[in-house]
Amino acid sequence: MSELMRAAEIRIPGGPEALVVSGRPQPMVGPHEVLIAVEAAGVNRADVLQREGRYPPPPGVTDIPGLEVAGRVFEVGPLVTKVRQGERVCALVSGGGYADYAAVHEGAVLPLPRGLSMVQAAALPEACFTVWTNVFERGQLAEGETLLVHGGTSGIGVTAIQMAKAFGAQVIATAGTAEKCAACLQLGADLAINYNERDFVEEVKAFTGGRGAHVILDMVGGDYLPRNVKAAARDGRIVNIAYQAGSRMEFDFLPVMLKRLTITGSTLRIRSDEDKAGIAEALREYVWPLVESGHLRPVVDSVFPLERAADAHRRMESSQHVGKIVLEI
Repeated sequence: MSELMRAAEIRIPGGPEALVVSGRPQPMVGPHEVLIAVEAAGVNRADVLQREGRYPPPPGVTDIPGLEVAGRVFEVGPLVTKVRQGERVCALVSGGGYADYAAVHEGAVLPLPRGLSMVQAAALPEACFTVWTNVFERGQLAEGETLLVHGGTSGIGVTAIQMAKAFGAQVIATAGTAEKCAACLQLGADLAINYNERDFVEEVKAFTGGRGAHVILDMVGGDYLPRNVKAAARDGRIVNIAYQAGSRMEFDFLPVMLKRLTITGSTLRIRSDEDKAGIAEALREYVWPLVESGHLRPVVDSVFPLERAADAHRRMESSQHVGKIVLEI
């Protein structure tokens, strides 16, 4: 029988108080899996949706929330070849991050970048995997092009700004306050638009001389879709990764045809182990050197102990954070 560990579980879907720390069995590792002794875990908007009962884990995945961790490899499965016991790592997990131990396929595990703490490293996997696969693989952002990223101070946003700049792109970010716009500029954005005060479509067009943005990363959805179409350049790519304002919208598709736009999107959690391993290899080759050189730095807004996971979710729901919220396990 597995030993018990601490875990923040969701007993009944609801508000932040639904997160309760209790004893749960320590995960068993499969042949290609490793067991990580978790020291820190990132908090994501998806965790909030899961807590509310609106984003259930995929079949076969633990109901413990948490999609990214950092810690030491405690145990390795018999067929593991890429990871060693005792190694300091961070990883993208399909669930189970809010706990003392988390099991994950070895392909989604990356070495702890040199010079980073466990808390900093726990802020990397979800955002780096998401930005790489959506902005650079699906969006095909190239040097000299312009990226428009909505929610520039979210965990995804602060990563997208830095990563796009590191690869030679121009970056426009939207945010909801003057302070958040200033934070976007400090991270390297060429333009930050307060969407509560200015029309991002007009601002993007003016800043780009009427051309528009080549790639748009959107996590808002709703009425942002037709506005993104207006803000996009010819042959532009619009990539949706979330729908905070809703996934349904009626609008005129004629501009999509006239501009030869690509509208796409993806999810990360349900992708196969092979897909995630491929993204991890790209991150190791192209992004981890940027992290270790300081060109891409994790932005940590706040840190909470596991026992205060509910407060971490309250901070997330306040939308006052800049960067990542992390649990220290």
